Amino acid sequence: MRLTNIAQATLPPGAVHSYALRPVGPRGRALPVSFDQGRHVGAGDRPGSWMSIALRLPVGTTRDALAAAWQRTVSRHGTFRSVFGLDDAGRPTLHEVTLGDGTWETHPVPEAIATREVVRELFDVACRPLADPSHRMVVIEPDTAADDPRPCVVLGADHAHVDMWSLVVVARDLIAYLDAAAGQEGADDLPDAPPFAEHTAALAERGPAPAAVIDEWAAIMEVCGGEMPRFPLPVGEPDPGALPVVEVREVMDAAEYDAFTRAAKAGGTSTIGLAMSALTEVTRRLAAAPLRAVFPVHSRHEPRWHDSSGWFITNSVLECDDDAPTACAAAVKRAITLGSHPLAPILEPYGGMRVPRGMFALSWLDTRRLPAELDDRLDAQYVSAVGASDDVMLWFVVNRRGLHLRCRYPDTDEAVAAVGGWLDAVVDAFLARIPDTVAEGAVGAGPVSIP
Repeated sequence: MRLTNIAQATLPPGAVHSYALRPVGPRGRALPVSFDQGRHVGAGDRPGSWMSIALRLPVGTTRDALAAAWQRTVSRHGTFRSVFGLDDAGRPTLHEVTLGDGTWETHPVPEAIATREVVRELFDVACRPLADPSHRMVVIEPDTAADDPRPCVVLGADHAHVDMWSLVVVARDLIAYLDAAAGQEGADDLPDAPPFAEHTAALAERGPAPAAVIDEWAAIMEVCGGEMPRFPLPVGEPDPGALPVVEVREVMDAAEYDAFTRAAKAGGTSTIGLAMSALTEVTRRLAAAPLRAVFPVHSRHEPRWHDSSGWFITNSVLECDDDAPTACAAAVKRAITLGSHPLAPILEPYGGMRVPRGMFALSWLDTRRLPAELDDRLDAQYVSAVGASDDVMLWFVVNRRGLHLRCRYPDTDEAVAAVGGWLDAVVDAFLARIPDTVAEGAVGAGPVSIP
Protein backbone atom coordinates (compact mmCIF):
# COMPACT_ATOMS: atom_id res chain seq x y z
CA MET A 1 0.00 0.00 0.00
CA ARG A 2 1.41 3.33 -1.09
CA LEU A 3 0.91 6.77 0.44
CA THR A 4 0.51 9.45 -2.21
CA ASN A 5 -1.62 12.49 -3.04
CA ILE A 6 -4.07 13.33 -5.78
CA ALA A 7 -1.48 15.32 -7.75
CA GLN A 8 0.77 12.24 -7.97
CA ALA A 9 -1.65 9.30 -7.74
CA THR A 10 -1.62 6.67 -10.46
CA LEU A 11 -5.23 6.49 -11.67
CA PRO A 12 -6.03 4.94 -15.05
CA PRO A 13 -7.40 6.93 -17.98
CA GLY A 14 -11.03 6.19 -18.69
CA ALA A 15 -14.61 7.14 -17.94
CA VAL A 16 -15.23 8.66 -14.50
CA HIS A 17 -18.49 8.02 -12.63
CA SER A 18 -19.44 8.90 -9.05
CA TYR A 19 -22.13 7.54 -6.76
CA ALA A 20 -23.77 9.95 -4.32
CA LEU A 21 -26.04 9.04 -1.42
CA ARG A 22 -28.49 11.85 -0.66
CA PRO A 23 -30.06 12.69 2.73
CA VAL A 24 -33.81 12.38 3.15
CA GLY A 25 -35.89 14.13 5.78
CA PRO A 26 -34.70 16.51 8.50
CA ARG A 27 -31.46 16.09 10.42
CA GLY A 28 -31.68 13.83 13.42
CA ARG A 29 -30.31 13.91 16.94
CA ALA A 30 -27.21 15.88 17.86
CA LEU A 31 -23.96 13.98 18.35
CA PRO A 32 -20.82 14.99 20.26
CA VAL A 33 -17.99 16.66 18.32
CA SER A 34 -14.46 15.55 19.16
CA PHE A 35 -11.60 17.95 19.87
CA ASP A 36 -9.92 17.32 16.50
CA GLN A 37 -13.20 17.36 14.59
CA GLY A 38 -13.95 20.72 16.18
CA ARG A 39 -10.58 22.12 15.09
CA HIS A 40 -10.94 20.75 11.57
CA VAL A 41 -14.54 21.76 10.89
CA GLY A 42 -14.13 24.99 12.83
CA ALA A 43 -11.55 26.09 10.25
CA GLY A 44 -14.43 26.43 7.79
CA ASP A 45 -15.81 24.80 4.68
CA ARG A 46 -13.04 24.44 2.13
CA PRO A 47 -11.59 22.20 -0.58
CA GLY A 48 -8.61 19.94 -0.01
CA SER A 49 -9.62 18.59 3.41
CA TRP A 50 -10.42 15.02 2.36
CA MET A 51 -8.69 11.63 2.37
CA SER A 52 -9.26 8.66 0.07
CA ILE A 53 -8.16 5.17 -0.88
CA ALA A 54 -7.94 3.82 -4.43
CA LEU A 55 -8.26 0.13 -5.39
CA ARG A 56 -8.28 -1.94 -8.57
CA LEU A 57 -11.26 -4.30 -8.80
CA PRO A 58 -11.79 -7.46 -10.87
CA VAL A 59 -12.72 -7.05 -14.50
CA GLY A 60 -16.48 -7.21 -14.84
CA THR A 61 -17.30 -5.48 -11.55
CA THR A 62 -20.49 -3.58 -12.34
CA ARG A 63 -21.66 -0.21 -11.13
CA ASP A 64 -24.81 -1.82 -9.73
CA ALA A 65 -22.73 -4.18 -7.61
CA LEU A 66 -20.54 -1.29 -6.45
CA ALA A 67 -23.55 0.82 -5.50
CA ALA A 68 -25.05 -1.98 -3.42
CA ALA A 69 -21.73 -2.70 -1.68
CA TRP A 70 -21.13 1.00 -0.95
CA GLN A 71 -24.61 1.42 0.52
CA ARG A 72 -23.96 -1.50 2.87
CA THR A 73 -20.55 -0.08 3.80
CA VAL A 74 -22.00 3.33 4.61
CA SER A 75 -24.77 1.68 6.66
CA ARG A 76 -22.14 -0.08 8.75
CA HIS A 77 -20.34 3.09 9.85
CA GLY A 78 -22.24 5.70 11.83
CA THR A 79 -19.89 8.55 10.98
CA PHE A 80 -20.93 8.30 7.30
CA ARG A 81 -24.52 8.86 8.37
CA SER A 82 -23.77 12.12 10.14
CA VAL A 83 -23.13 15.65 8.87
CA PHE A 84 -21.51 18.73 10.32
CA GLY A 85 -22.92 22.22 10.55
CA LEU A 86 -22.22 25.47 12.38
CA ASP A 87 -24.35 27.01 15.10
CA ASP A 88 -25.17 30.71 15.38
CA ALA A 89 -21.83 31.32 17.09
CA GLY A 90 -19.91 29.52 14.34
CA ARG A 91 -19.19 26.45 16.47
CA PRO A 92 -19.26 23.03 14.78
CA THR A 93 -22.29 20.83 15.31
CA LEU A 94 -22.88 17.21 14.28
CA HIS A 95 -26.20 15.51 13.57
CA GLU A 96 -27.39 12.13 12.38
CA VAL A 97 -28.94 11.95 8.92
CA THR A 98 -30.91 9.35 7.00
CA LEU A 99 -29.50 8.58 3.57
CA GLY A 100 -31.75 7.51 0.74
CA ASP A 101 -30.98 5.77 -2.52
CA GLY A 102 -27.93 6.87 -4.41
CA THR A 103 -27.53 8.18 -7.93
CA TRP A 104 -24.74 7.79 -10.48
CA GLU A 105 -23.26 10.79 -12.22
CA THR A 106 -20.84 10.76 -15.16
CA HIS A 107 -18.03 13.31 -15.13
CA PRO A 108 -16.55 14.35 -18.49
CA VAL A 109 -12.79 14.02 -18.82
CA PRO A 110 -11.51 16.81 -21.11
CA GLU A 111 -8.85 15.91 -23.63
CA ALA A 112 -5.31 16.01 -22.23
CA ILE A 113 -6.66 16.11 -18.63
CA ALA A 114 -5.72 13.26 -16.28
CA THR A 115 -8.54 11.41 -14.53
CA ARG A 116 -6.95 12.26 -11.18
CA GLU A 117 -7.69 15.95 -11.86
CA VAL A 118 -11.37 15.14 -12.42
CA VAL A 119 -11.44 13.14 -9.17
CA ARG A 120 -9.67 15.96 -7.36
CA GLU A 121 -12.20 18.55 -8.52
CA LEU A 122 -15.09 16.28 -7.57
CA PHE A 123 -13.83 15.45 -4.07
CA ASP A 124 -12.93 19.09 -3.42
CA VAL A 125 -16.65 19.84 -3.80
CA ALA A 126 -18.30 16.67 -2.51
CA CYS A 127 -16.02 15.87 0.44
CA ARG A 128 -15.81 19.25 2.16
CA PRO A 129 -16.25 19.53 5.94
CA LEU A 130 -19.85 20.85 5.67
CA ALA A 131 -20.96 18.77 2.68
CA ASP A 132 -24.19 16.83 3.18
CA PRO A 133 -22.90 14.09 3.36
CA SER A 134 -19.15 14.59 2.96
CA HIS A 135 -18.26 11.32 1.23
CA ARG A 136 -18.39 9.99 -2.32
CA MET A 137 -17.49 6.85 -4.27
CA VAL A 138 -15.85 7.17 -7.69
CA VAL A 139 -15.21 4.44 -10.24
CA ILE A 140 -12.92 4.84 -13.23
CA GLU A 141 -13.69 2.44 -16.06
CA PRO A 142 -10.45 2.15 -18.09
CA ASP A 143 -10.32 2.77 -21.80
CA THR A 144 -10.78 -0.34 -23.93
CA ALA A 145 -7.14 -0.17 -25.03
CA ALA A 146 -5.80 0.03 -21.49
CA ASP A 147 -3.03 -2.39 -20.50
CA ASP A 148 -4.89 -3.04 -17.23
CA PRO A 149 -8.65 -3.32 -17.85
CA ARG A 150 -9.59 -3.53 -14.17
CA PRO A 151 -11.88 -0.73 -12.94
CA CYS A 152 -10.45 1.56 -10.26
CA VAL A 153 -12.63 2.60 -7.32
CA VAL A 154 -11.74 5.62 -5.18
CA LEU A 155 -13.46 6.06 -1.82
CA GLY A 156 -13.25 9.62 -0.51
CA ALA A 157 -14.44 11.36 2.65
CA ASP A 158 -13.65 14.50 4.58
CA HIS A 159 -10.94 13.95 7.17
CA ALA A 160 -13.45 14.69 9.96
CA HIS A 161 -14.92 11.23 9.31
CA VAL A 162 -11.86 9.10 8.53
CA ASP A 163 -8.20 8.49 9.24
CA MET A 164 -5.85 6.20 7.31
CA TRP A 165 -6.74 3.18 9.46
CA SER A 166 -10.44 3.86 8.74
CA LEU A 167 -9.85 3.90 4.99
CA VAL A 168 -8.41 0.38 5.10
CA VAL A 169 -11.43 -0.84 7.10
CA VAL A 170 -13.86 0.85 4.69
CA ALA A 171 -12.10 -0.61 1.64
CA ARG A 172 -12.08 -4.05 3.28
CA ASP A 173 -15.83 -3.76 3.91
CA LEU A 174 -16.56 -2.79 0.30
CA ILE A 175 -14.58 -5.77 -1.00
CA ALA A 176 -16.31 -8.12 1.47
CA TYR A 177 -19.75 -6.99 0.31
CA LEU A 178 -18.75 -7.34 -3.34
CA ASP A 179 -17.48 -10.86 -2.62
CA ALA A 180 -20.67 -11.73 -0.72
CA ALA A 181 -22.80 -10.58 -3.66
CA ALA A 182 -20.70 -12.77 -5.95
CA GLY A 183 -21.28 -15.78 -3.70
CA GLN A 184 -17.66 -16.15 -2.61
CA GLU A 185 -16.84 -18.02 0.60
CA GLY A 186 -15.62 -16.10 3.61
CA ALA A 187 -17.59 -12.96 2.76
CA ASP A 188 -20.08 -13.17 5.62
CA ASP A 189 -22.21 -10.20 6.54
CA LEU A 190 -20.41 -7.77 8.85
CA PRO A 191 -21.98 -6.47 12.07
CA ASP A 192 -22.43 -2.73 12.53
CA ALA A 193 -19.27 -1.09 13.81
CA PRO A 194 -19.47 1.08 16.94
CA PRO A 195 -19.89 4.69 15.74
CA PHE A 196 -17.13 7.19 16.33
CA ALA A 197 -19.52 9.48 18.23
CA GLU A 198 -19.62 6.86 21.01
CA HIS A 199 -15.82 7.06 21.23
CA THR A 200 -16.04 10.86 21.52
CA ALA A 201 -18.59 10.57 24.32
CA ALA A 202 -16.56 7.93 26.16
CA LEU A 203 -13.41 10.08 25.98
CA ALA A 204 -15.31 13.08 27.38
CA GLU A 205 -16.45 10.99 30.35
CA ARG A 206 -12.91 10.13 31.35
CA GLY A 207 -11.42 11.89 34.31
CA PRO A 208 -8.67 14.50 34.06
CA ALA A 209 -5.19 13.52 32.95
CA PRO A 210 -2.69 12.65 35.71
CA ALA A 211 -0.73 15.56 37.15
CA ALA A 212 2.52 14.19 35.68
CA VAL A 213 1.04 14.26 32.17
CA ILE A 214 -0.25 17.81 32.61
CA ASP A 215 3.14 18.92 33.93
CA GLU A 216 4.97 17.36 30.98
CA TRP A 217 2.63 19.06 28.52
CA ALA A 218 3.26 22.34 30.34
CA ALA A 219 7.02 21.88 29.94
CA ILE A 220 6.59 21.18 26.22
CA MET A 221 4.36 24.20 25.71
CA GLU A 222 6.82 26.41 27.56
CA VAL A 223 9.79 25.42 25.41
CA CYS A 224 7.64 25.80 22.26
CA GLY A 225 6.27 29.21 23.24
CA GLY A 226 2.70 27.97 23.72
CA GLU A 227 2.56 26.53 20.20
CA MET A 228 3.18 23.21 18.52
CA PRO A 229 6.83 22.49 17.58
CA ARG A 230 8.39 24.07 14.47
CA PHE A 231 10.78 22.47 12.00
CA PRO A 232 14.22 23.37 13.41
CA LEU A 233 15.63 24.79 10.14
CA PRO A 234 14.50 27.81 8.09
CA VAL A 235 11.49 27.19 5.82
CA GLY A 236 10.91 30.73 4.52
CA GLU A 237 7.54 32.41 4.08
CA PRO A 238 5.35 30.89 1.35
CA ASP A 239 2.88 33.08 -0.49
CA PRO A 240 -0.66 32.94 0.95
CA GLY A 241 -2.51 29.99 -0.54
CA ALA A 242 0.65 28.50 -2.08
CA LEU A 243 0.69 24.75 -2.66
CA PRO A 244 3.48 22.80 -0.92
CA VAL A 245 6.22 20.61 -2.31
CA VAL A 246 5.42 16.90 -1.86
CA GLU A 247 8.21 14.33 -2.07
CA VAL A 248 7.92 10.55 -1.97
CA ARG A 249 11.20 8.71 -1.39
CA GLU A 250 12.02 5.03 -1.25
CA VAL A 251 14.07 4.39 1.88
CA MET A 252 14.49 0.59 2.12
CA ASP A 253 13.25 -2.45 0.27
CA ALA A 254 11.76 -5.38 2.19
CA ALA A 255 15.08 -7.16 2.74
CA GLU A 256 16.78 -3.99 3.95
CA TYR A 257 13.92 -3.18 6.30
CA ASP A 258 14.00 -6.69 7.72
CA ALA A 259 17.74 -6.26 8.37
CA PHE A 260 17.04 -2.88 9.98
CA THR A 261 14.48 -4.56 12.25
CA ARG A 262 16.95 -7.28 13.23
CA ALA A 263 19.58 -4.63 14.00
CA ALA A 264 17.11 -2.91 16.33
CA LYS A 265 16.30 -6.17 18.10
CA ALA A 266 19.99 -7.00 18.46
CA GLY A 267 20.49 -3.61 20.08
CA GLY A 268 17.71 -4.25 22.58
CA THR A 269 15.29 -1.73 21.14
CA SER A 270 12.31 -1.40 18.80
CA THR A 271 12.40 -0.62 15.10
CA ILE A 272 10.82 2.78 15.66
CA GLY A 273 13.39 3.48 18.39
CA LEU A 274 16.20 2.87 15.91
CA ALA A 275 14.40 4.98 13.31
CA MET A 276 13.94 7.91 15.68
CA SER A 277 17.60 7.57 16.65
CA ALA A 278 18.51 8.28 13.02
CA LEU A 279 16.22 11.34 12.93
CA THR A 280 17.55 12.62 16.25
CA GLU A 281 21.18 12.27 15.20
CA VAL A 282 20.55 14.10 11.90
CA THR A 283 18.55 16.88 13.55
CA ARG A 284 21.20 17.43 16.21
CA ARG A 285 23.96 17.50 13.57
CA LEU A 286 22.24 19.79 11.04
CA ALA A 287 20.14 22.02 13.29
CA ALA A 288 21.92 21.82 16.66
CA ALA A 289 18.53 21.03 18.16
CA PRO A 290 16.70 18.03 19.60
CA LEU A 291 14.12 16.17 17.56
CA ARG A 292 10.83 17.76 18.59
CA ALA A 293 7.70 17.20 16.51
CA VAL A 294 3.96 16.76 16.68
CA PHE A 295 3.46 13.00 16.82
CA PRO A 296 0.04 11.59 15.83
CA VAL A 297 -1.03 8.55 17.83
CA HIS A 298 -4.19 6.50 17.49
CA SER A 299 -6.85 6.46 20.19
CA ARG A 300 -8.31 3.02 19.44
CA HIS A 301 -7.30 1.83 22.88
CA GLU A 302 -10.03 -0.83 23.05
CA PRO A 303 -10.52 -3.65 20.52
CA ARG A 304 -14.13 -2.60 19.89
CA TRP A 305 -12.88 0.48 18.00
CA HIS A 306 -10.53 -1.43 15.71
CA ASP A 307 -13.26 -2.00 13.12
CA SER A 308 -14.79 1.48 13.19
CA SER A 309 -14.37 4.50 10.96
CA GLY A 310 -13.70 7.97 12.34
CA TRP A 311 -11.00 10.43 13.34
CA PHE A 312 -9.29 8.16 15.87
CA ILE A 313 -5.98 10.01 15.59
CA THR A 314 -4.98 12.36 18.36
CA ASN A 315 -1.82 14.42 18.71
CA SER A 316 1.14 14.28 21.01
CA VAL A 317 4.66 15.72 20.94
CA LEU A 318 7.73 13.56 20.51
CA GLU A 319 10.94 14.87 22.08
CA CYS A 320 14.24 13.06 21.52
CA ASP A 321 17.36 14.76 22.86
CA ASP A 322 19.50 11.64 23.28
CA ASP A 323 20.02 9.76 19.99
CA ALA A 324 20.61 6.40 21.72
CA PRO A 325 18.00 4.00 20.23
CA THR A 326 16.78 2.87 23.65
CA ALA A 327 16.33 6.50 24.74
CA CYS A 328 14.38 7.24 21.54
CA ALA A 329 12.17 4.18 22.07
CA ALA A 330 11.41 5.45 25.59
CA ALA A 331 10.58 8.88 24.15
CA VAL A 332 8.09 7.29 21.74
CA LYS A 333 6.38 5.49 24.64
CA ARG A 334 6.28 8.77 26.55
CA ALA A 335 4.68 10.52 23.57
CA ILE A 336 2.02 7.82 23.30
CA THR A 337 1.20 8.33 26.98
CA LEU A 338 0.91 12.11 26.50
CA GLY A 339 -1.53 11.57 23.63
CA SER A 340 -3.69 9.10 25.53
CA HIS A 341 -5.70 11.69 27.45
CA PRO A 342 -8.30 14.28 26.36
CA LEU A 343 -6.35 17.22 24.92
CA ALA A 344 -8.99 19.93 25.12
CA PRO A 345 -8.59 20.60 28.88
CA ILE A 346 -4.80 20.21 28.70
CA LEU A 347 -4.36 22.74 25.88
CA GLU A 348 -7.13 25.14 26.92
CA PRO A 349 -4.77 27.38 28.97
CA TYR A 350 -2.72 27.93 25.79
CA GLY A 351 -5.63 28.84 23.56
CA GLY A 352 -6.04 25.32 22.22
CA MET A 353 -3.72 23.60 19.77
CA ARG A 354 -1.96 26.60 18.24
CA VAL A 355 -0.33 25.78 14.90
CA PRO A 356 2.58 28.03 13.89
CA ARG A 357 3.99 28.53 10.40
CA GLY A 358 6.54 25.79 9.82
CA MET A 359 4.98 23.39 12.30
CA PHE A 360 6.82 20.06 12.24
CA ALA A 361 4.92 16.76 12.49
CA LEU A 362 5.99 13.21 11.81
CA SER A 363 4.00 10.01 11.61
CA TRP A 364 4.96 6.32 11.59
CA LEU A 365 2.57 3.74 10.12
CA ASP A 366 3.21 0.04 9.64
CA THR A 367 0.34 -1.00 7.38
CA ARG A 368 1.11 -4.68 8.01
CA ARG A 369 -0.10 -4.29 11.59
CA LEU A 370 -3.56 -2.92 10.80
CA PRO A 371 -6.41 -5.28 11.77
CA ALA A 372 -7.84 -5.12 8.24
CA GLU A 373 -5.53 -6.26 5.47
CA LEU A 374 -5.95 -5.63 1.75
CA ASP A 375 -4.73 -8.06 -0.88
CA ASP A 376 -1.66 -6.81 -2.73
CA ARG A 377 -3.48 -7.52 -5.98
CA LEU A 378 -5.79 -4.58 -5.27
CA ASP A 379 -2.86 -2.17 -5.79
CA ALA A 380 -4.19 -0.02 -2.96
CA GLN A 381 -3.09 3.60 -2.65
CA TYR A 382 -3.77 6.08 0.13
CA VAL A 383 -4.58 9.24 -1.82
CA SER A 384 -4.70 12.50 0.12
CA ALA A 385 -5.95 15.87 -1.04
CA VAL A 386 -3.68 18.72 -2.07
CA GLY A 387 -4.19 22.08 -0.45
CA ALA A 388 -2.33 25.14 0.70
CA SER A 389 -0.11 24.56 3.73
CA ASP A 390 2.98 26.03 5.35
CA ASP A 391 3.96 23.17 7.65
CA VAL A 392 6.50 20.36 7.40
CA MET A 393 4.75 16.99 7.60
CA LEU A 394 6.63 13.71 7.34
CA TRP A 395 5.05 10.27 7.01
CA PHE A 396 6.99 7.01 7.25
CA VAL A 397 5.05 4.08 5.80
CA VAL A 398 6.02 0.43 6.17
CA ASN A 399 4.46 -2.16 3.88
CA ARG A 400 5.44 -5.55 2.52
CA ARG A 401 7.72 -3.87 -0.01
CA GLY A 402 9.76 -2.04 2.61
CA LEU A 403 9.80 1.53 3.91
CA HIS A 404 9.04 4.74 2.03
CA LEU A 405 8.51 8.28 3.22
CA ARG A 406 6.34 11.12 2.07
CA CYS A 407 7.15 14.69 3.06
CA ARG A 408 5.20 17.91 2.54
CA TYR A 409 6.90 21.26 3.02
CA PRO A 410 6.60 24.88 1.84
CA ASP A 411 7.59 25.67 -1.74
CA THR A 412 10.24 28.23 -0.83
CA ASP A 413 13.95 28.34 -1.59
CA GLU A 414 14.75 28.06 2.10
CA ALA A 415 12.53 25.01 2.67
CA VAL A 416 13.66 23.24 -0.50
CA ALA A 417 17.27 23.56 0.65
CA ALA A 418 16.75 22.92 4.37
CA VAL A 419 14.11 20.17 4.30
CA GLY A 420 15.54 18.56 1.17
CA GLY A 421 19.01 18.39 2.72
CA TRP A 422 17.60 17.09 5.98
CA LEU A 423 15.73 14.32 4.13
CA ASP A 424 18.91 13.36 2.25
CA ALA A 425 20.71 12.98 5.56
CA VAL A 426 17.81 11.05 7.13
CA VAL A 427 17.77 8.47 4.33
CA ASP A 428 21.55 8.09 4.60
CA ALA A 429 21.27 7.68 8.38
CA PHE A 430 18.64 4.95 8.02
CA LEU A 431 20.77 3.03 5.55
CA ALA A 432 23.86 3.44 7.73
CA ARG A 433 22.07 1.52 10.48
CA ILE A 434 21.60 -1.56 8.29
CA PRO A 435 24.25 -4.27 8.82
CA ASP A 436 26.70 -4.59 5.95
CA THR A 437 25.34 -8.00 4.99
CA VAL A 438 21.61 -8.41 4.36
CA ALA A 439 20.74 -12.05 4.86
CA GLU A 440 19.07 -13.88 2.02
CA GLY A 441 15.46 -14.83 2.53
CA ALA A 442 14.65 -11.71 4.54
CA VAL A 443 11.79 -10.63 2.29
CA GLY A 444 8.38 -11.26 3.79
CA ALA A 445 9.34 -11.07 7.44
CA GLY A 446 6.48 -10.80 9.93
CA PRO A 447 5.24 -7.64 11.64
CA VAL A 448 7.56 -5.86 14.01
CA SER A 449 6.71 -4.86 17.56
CA ILE A 450 6.29 -1.13 17.88
CA PRO A 451 5.62 0.53 21.23
